[in-house]
Amino acid sequence: MREFVVEADGGSRGNPGPAGYGAVVSDAATGETLAEAAEFIGVATNNVAEYRGLLAGLRAARELDPEARVHVRMDSKLVVEQMSGRWKIKHPAMKPLAAEAATVFPPGQVTYEWIPRERNTHADRLANEAMDAGSRGEPWSPTTSRAAPDTPRATPAAPLPEGPPGDATAGAARVRAAMAPRPGAAAPGGTGPAGTARGRGAEDASGEDASGEGPLAERGAADTHGGRAAGPSGDGTSGDGTSGAAPTGRASGRRPAEHAAAEDDRAAGASGEGPAVGTGDGAGASAVSRPATDTPARDAGTDADGPGGALAADADRRAAQAVATPSSGWAPADMGAPATFVLLRHGETPLTPQKRFSGSGGSDPSLSGIGREQAEKTAAALARRGTVQAVVASPLARTRETAGIVAARLGLDVTVEDGLRETDFGAWEGLTFGEVRERYPEDLDAWLASPDAEPSGGGESFAATAARVAQARDKLLAEYRGRTVLLVTHVTPVKTLIRLALGAPPEALFRMELSAASLSAVAYYADGNASVRLFNDTSHLRPSY
Repeated sequence: MREFVVEADGGSRGNPGPAGYGAVVSDAATGETLAEAAEFIGVATNNVAEYRGLLAGLRAARELDPEARVHVRMDSKLVVEQMSGRWKIKHPAMKPLAAEAATVFPPGQVTYEWIPRERNTHADRLANEAMDAGSRGEPWSPTTSRAAPDTPRATPAAPLPEGPPGDATAGAARVRAAMAPRPGAAAPGGTGPAGTARGRGAEDASGEDASGEGPLAERGAADTHGGRAAGPSGDGTSGDGTSGAAPTGRASGRRPAEHAAAEDDRAAGASGEGPAVGTGDGAGASAVSRPATDTPARDAGTDADGPGGALAADADRRAAQAVATPSSGWAPADMGAPATFVLLRHGETPLTPQKRFSGSGGSDPSLSGIGREQAEKTAAALARRGTVQAVVASPLARTRETAGIVAARLGLDVTVEDGLRETDFGAWEGLTFGEVRERYPEDLDAWLASPDAEPSGGGESFAATAARVAQARDKLLAEYRGRTVLLVTHVTPVKTLIRLALGAPPEALFRMELSAASLSAVAYYADGNASVRLFNDTSHLRPSY
């Protein structure tokens, strides 16, 4: 299934006043721009224009592929929260637009994310071009558009270093390219590439105070684009902590998502439940343009520059994308309390000390006596800390048993999330690494060479595992925004979440040790940044004397 990113924006010069919108559809795996849409819509409010931009972006994505999954990114907190179902829609002009947007794709096929204004400049420039064209009595035309993506896509200014997706050298080059000045980018306070101000300065700071569901302070000053409060405090600051109207024509600093190979979790060593090489848990009609490069996402395993001669699959690259591209250096203030995932690997099973492959396709062992003792000690430690607000577990017996012991001590229920299960190791389940080497030498070599390779007998590749874990992560982040959640899971999911949070290359997994019943923690902020706060802590398992 293809995945698209839709970025949309809208503006009004007067609020209400002459208004327009812009939207861009890109491939989630490659960042390639697939379609653009923009339109001058006459006199309207800022928020109505934003909703019109959302509609145009969703329609353009549906025209490309009605079966695709779509991730919408907008700098309108109001639209994102309302379309996510967390805020009520009271304004009569926006209710029908929101209802229509909800029907473009089937429920569950579209997700929403708020991004800072400076990371939405492509759609913003399209909206301004549409308003500029409207002021001249002309329709917006893609042939005259100058709203180029913030970073080169099809033709980079300089070739990036070769290497597998997620290679640290290539990633650093992308960061440098993203931070470099670009032709046509205006300095803060200047004008946009088309020579016009953003058009949504202090004059539209009045907001849509009747459109939301709460006071302006709660809604970020109605999410107006001039002199607004981008954060939840509503203190009259912009998203970057400055006061007054936001700068016009500001270059975004947005970077393409880092694409990296999925977890090749083959370095668990003595801490794993599998062999030393690691075995996962055991181991109006708008104008729309489409660039000539509008091609489907590449099929899995068909490229030739990844590990073992094959670039990681699209699912692999999607999984390796960060929750949102973090800022480099000292970023602006975050958007409030993070969602914190406390990651608990389950306690020992009878297979753990034998270092056998133990994934989701084998005998599904329960905890051993030692494993239950480890779970009890972990429960006591977490109860002393008193920070866990919810418990989510993999569906496998060893994780549900560990989670049940901890949750009983904390007075919480256990929610099961299938995406947190361990890799299915197929015919290798229950075998040691040496036994696999003896029985399936060629399959093992292929598996060690590429995260796209599957274990013998129809097992699950690490690329597929990583895509599944990343999807579960995003689902849980949306559900537990601003809360501390204990995720009771396995070696591969824990290492996957840690590596993606760090933006580390695949080989970093060879340098991670993850013990049974160990604790790790990652905090995810609404501005897109992730912070690893703890890794492989086993202090709670040590004797207290």
